[in-house]
Amino acid sequence: MIGRLVFIGLVIVPFTLLGLVPQMVLVAAKSRRRRVLPRLFFRLLAIALGLKVSLCGQPPAEGGTLYLANHISWLDIIAIGAHLPVSFVAKSEVGRAPLVGFFAGLGSTLYIERAKRTDTGRAARDIGARIADGDQVLLFAEGTSDAGTHVLPFRSALVGAATGWKGAAGQCEASIQPVTIAYRSVWGLPISRAERMRVAWIGAMGVGESLVSNLRAGPREVAIGLGAPFPACVDRKALARRAEGDVRAMLVALNRDTRMGTDPLPSGGAWV
Repeated sequence: MIGRLVFIGLVIVPFTLLGLVPQMVLVAAKSRRRRVLPRLFFRLLAIALGLKVSLCGQPPAEGGTLYLANHISWLDIIAIGAHLPVSFVAKSEVGRAPLVGFFAGLGSTLYIERAKRTDTGRAARDIGARIADGDQVLLFAEGTSDAGTHVLPFRSALVGAATGWKGAAGQCEASIQPVTIAYRSVWGLPISRAERMRVAWIGAMGVGESLVSNLRAGPREVAIGLGAPFPACVDRKALARRAEGDVRAMLVALNRDTRMGTDPLPSGGAWV
């Protein structure tokens, strides 16, 4: 833990301070390069927390894309953000949290007020505008986190944000891509149930308690599985069901250490 704290103090803190102003300028200008510094920041955090992240499955979709993913821990954001140029959708409490909200804003995070059902339409419009602009947005579609042994039902309310974008020819041009995250090993050994519960952010565990627990944990292997992207051209509930099924199948494959969990990201073709 001491070594990780030293790395944070000597590497991550100076990187953050030097990158603050450039990132604020890039975000204000809505530059495509505003994803670069956050990805580097997340990669440094992954090193500090002992996360070895690998991608497997399909290549990431290009253009306007809504990624639909399962959710296990706040570590998911670091692992995914280190490798995919996405904007995350988060609950509004994140944006109001001291310091965390500031950095989330620099990462172009989108927010939804979960306590207000009427806010869903506004959030969907914001997500749709990003997708129409060619951005890639990631939604943890379960609406909560789980221990990582199974996938909870996907909520479809915000999935419709991708269905409303039509190209110049009037055709649907947005894509949906399923994303699965799985924590596979600790110290090179298959992850135990106790370790899964330590990684997962569920129940009444506070942010500080979870952070200290993960700083003390051994190095962990994290796999991010990318399913085949498909057009967002049908009913949002059908899209959510299809993505949920793909994510569930990938999670089983990754947890069982089948071929998908060991193959690197290919240049094309379906994962197996």
